[in-house]
Amino acid sequence: MSIDINKIPELPGVYIIKDLYERIIYIGKSKNLKKRVGSYFVKKSDEDFKTASIKLLAFKMDFIICDSEREALIVERKLISEHSPFFNTLWKDSKTYPYIAITKEDFPRILITRSNKIKGSYFGPYPKSDITKKLIEKLSELKIINLRKCNHNFSIKKPLSKNIINKCIYYHTGQCVSPCDSEKISLSEYKKLVLNAKKFFQGEHYELMKYFKEKMKESSKNLDFENAKIYRDAMRAIEHIYERVSVNERNLKEIESKADFTKTLIGIKEKLELKKIPYHIESFDISNLYNRWAVGGMVCFVNGKKNHSHYRHFKIKNTVDKGSNDYLMIQEIVKRRLMQCIKNNEGFPDLLLIDGGRGQISMAFRAAKELKLDIDIISIAKSNEEIYTLYKKEPYSFEKDSNELLFLRMVRDETHRFAIGYHRKLRAKEFLI
Repeated sequence: MSIDINKIPELPGVYIIKDLYERIIYIGKSKNLKKRVGSYFVKKSDEDFKTASIKLLAFKMDFIICDSEREALIVERKLISEHSPFFNTLWKDSKTYPYIAITKEDFPRILITRSNKIKGSYFGPYPKSDITKKLIEKLSELKIINLRKCNHNFSIKKPLSKNIINKCIYYHTGQCVSPCDSEKISLSEYKKLVLNAKKFFQGEHYELMKYFKEKMKESSKNLDFENAKIYRDAMRAIEHIYERVSVNERNLKEIESKADFTKTLIGIKEKLELKKIPYHIESFDISNLYNRWAVGGMVCFVNGKKNHSHYRHFKIKNTVDKGSNDYLMIQEIVKRRLMQCIKNNEGFPDLLLIDGGRGQISMAFRAAKELKLDIDIISIAKSNEEIYTLYKKEPYSFEKDSNELLFLRMVRDETHRFAIGYHRKLRAKEFLI
């Protein structure tokens, strides 16, 4: 197996190892794919038999880029369940991930468990048990989750004896709602708490987030920063749960779609002979009317998704006396954007996409060269949807319905929409004046 490690992103994701016959033999996940995959190419004297066997049989490796380590965990587990790779099933991982369970009892408890032998409702998995434990403690402290804390076995038919209740520290300190004592809370009221806890872990907490946000603002306004911090931590805990829920509800078709999209990016890289897989793309377009209201727009896509926080508008500074010169304008906005990256110590994009032909791409290349940057640059012409690169005289052409071309067109069209929207806004403002 031969892979250029430098072309693998330092991002969370799942790697899929296949043999010579395209059979999946192992699926793994990592918060840093580059480091993890790189470890397969390092010779070790104390290497275990499993790893050595995978290396021997490995012929090809695919990747699925994920938004977080948590998502990578879920994608990995679902793909293993779907494909049952030889080395995942032969060597059952001793490393199992923690789940949150609400037991199926008359008076349910909340537990953190690594097995599914306990009867009840399960939520998860979560990457780390210590963080999950702290999360449950915080939720209990804030009374978001308010279930019993003890491990005593009792039921409606076999209630807990008064003697045991009187010895319970949670009961006497008020840290527990104490369903063991019907005078403290009724069975129906406790069932409501259980239902609320389940709803919470299923993601139904919009109103709660809204309430905590208001309380945090109120506490800050009253200079009660300690209380404000409690509400802030509560919101972070909820966001942690919500992210977990949203990932877990994804089905295999969505995961396969994500895997297919990673293949699309790899396809773009191979077809256009790029240096890197274009996980991070920044696309540029010019909008002007006879050199008036000349503006540039830049959009950013990361892992195939719009990254609105990195969208940029540019008012063109260096205009020409007669008519418009899109070439010089492209050079200007590309250079200004790359200078922002240098100044703010931002990561450079893997690929610059320019709306236009060979003239525009030449000026974009000149901008990068002036800053001594080596970045892949392509342009896409509107007329025939051909792709130009600097180092090949003839344009590249994809199949019209190929995923690669459809994606690049979508990025180009989004850039045009963003640029022309700013142009129209400036025109409208001048007419109003």
